[in-house]
Amino acid sequence: MAGSSHGHTPAAWTGVIIAFIGFCVAGAFMVMAQPVGFWAGMGIVILGGVVGAVMRAMGMGQPKDLHPVHQRTGDREPAGAQG
Repeated sequence: MAGSSHGHTPAAWTGVIIAFIGFCVAGAFMVMAQPVGFWAGMGIVILGGVVGAVMRAMGMGQPKDLHPVHQRTGDREPAGAQG
């Protein structure tokens, strides 16, 4: 979508970066055959989702009413609406 800022928020970036670090940790410990380290990495992945959700709740995410997919222009019916 041209002009969309979907995902370009501090909440999205922070959550994805933390989750990426968790995937790297889990992957490294999986190769080393260390189940405890693998599950610790998966816990970091979940932490990334929680941090992103908390930051979004604090107003650092994109509001739903500004997302281009959720906007309607004029008095037109949405695409696919039967009238």
